[in-house]
Amino acid sequence: MATAVPDPASDRLGWEDGVWYNETLAVDNTDGLNETEQRLVVARSMARIEHVREREFTETVPVSVINRSTFRNRSSGEESRALQRFDNAKFEALFLIGERNDSIAQQEAALGQSVLGYYSPARDEIVIVSESATPQLDGERTLAHELVHALQDQQFDLSNRSVATRDSLQGDNGIVEGDAAYVEQRYMAKCGETWTCLDRASDGSGGGGGDSHFGLNFLLYFPYSDGPGFVAGLYERGGWDAVDAVYADRPDGATEVIYPGSYPEWEPESVTLPDRSTDAWERVSPPGRPDYAVVGQSAIAASLAYTLTDEYNSTRVVSARDVLNYQSNGEIDRNDPYNYDMPAVRGWAGGRLYAYENGEKLGYVWRTRWTNESEASEFASHWERVVEHWGGEPAGENRWIIDEDSPFSDAIRIEQSGATVTVTNAPTESELDEVHDA
Repeated sequence: MATAVPDPASDRLGWEDGVWYNETLAVDNTDGLNETEQRLVVARSMARIEHVREREFTETVPVSVINRSTFRNRSSGEESRALQRFDNAKFEALFLIGERNDSIAQQEAALGQSVLGYYSPARDEIVIVSESATPQLDGERTLAHELVHALQDQQFDLSNRSVATRDSLQGDNGIVEGDAAYVEQRYMAKCGETWTCLDRASDGSGGGGGDSHFGLNFLLYFPYSDGPGFVAGLYERGGWDAVDAVYADRPDGATEVIYPGSYPEWEPESVTLPDRSTDAWERVSPPGRPDYAVVGQSAIAASLAYTLTDEYNSTRVVSARDVLNYQSNGEIDRNDPYNYDMPAVRGWAGGRLYAYENGEKLGYVWRTRWTNESEASEFASHWERVVEHWGGEPAGENRWIIDEDSPFSDAIRIEQSGATVTVTNAPTESELDEVHDA
């Protein structure tokens, strides 16, 4: 092990647990790291994060490595029936998961295939998910990313996150995941140039596998795709001080991350949606959270993108070039692969969605506000095409009946009034007015 300079008399940026950021370690990862080797690699990665991010770790972060099958078998606990019904209605409204399926279980399954590691603020520890049957670090990329989260927690307290809806979570993750991904990119760019990095493990068995749900992946990947660009813009304008300042005033929704120039002035418009259901229908109220959902621009974009890959219908509502960011050489941009600024979702200004139930029956009312009537019309026309993509047949003015063979078999009404679009769903056409008497 070569040491660039002697150990300092006290802790300093770029040095952790006896290891400098630019040291070359005598470790061999081809058959996994022993406990001593892993400690050295973690210490060096912490020092490198300090060097890149210019922030000091206040304490050492525990790191453990598990294989993917173990990760998949970890249970997140039982969800309440109300939360399951509410979430099912939300993902049915987005045409991502049919209401007869467990949307929470499908989201967990998608994460079980793709998650490479995570940091737990509650336990103050990092868990790396290994693709090999015998758990081992697969290079430094995932470790670096999760160490940034640990640093964020020590400096900015990640447990203090007041997000209540999907769109507010996307905005909040724009800075949290965007910061981690941007630092990860700068860290890995130095491998082989400024410093040596850990080789990838030789055994790549035990990978994610399983069926991939492109629509869900597109939605969940939003902060990793657009977040780094949001953070890069902040850094270019004011360095790490500008990035740090955002933790005290985090983005209010995905819109500020998609359009960094709108931060911090943009705020979602307040959208009212009176309860106009009959006595037979009532709003679903999940415990511990609002009784409404806000699904913003990134979620609607995921609905459109999903029509590219689903197996139900070969037609597409959008093109691949609407969904993917191509570089001048024709390859997809690895740092920002997905486009959430499609014309059909541009101009989203706010929204509110309520789930309704009548015994085992489920319905919803979803209202969106757009910056002008033209953008509302653009969304409404595309949403009609989404309904038709999933088997919807016209059944009168602004009404569709979705084929019973479709995973979204139901009745839909889409109504535009100026810059507002209201979508109502019920099991049958006759029940649309019962759920929401327009």
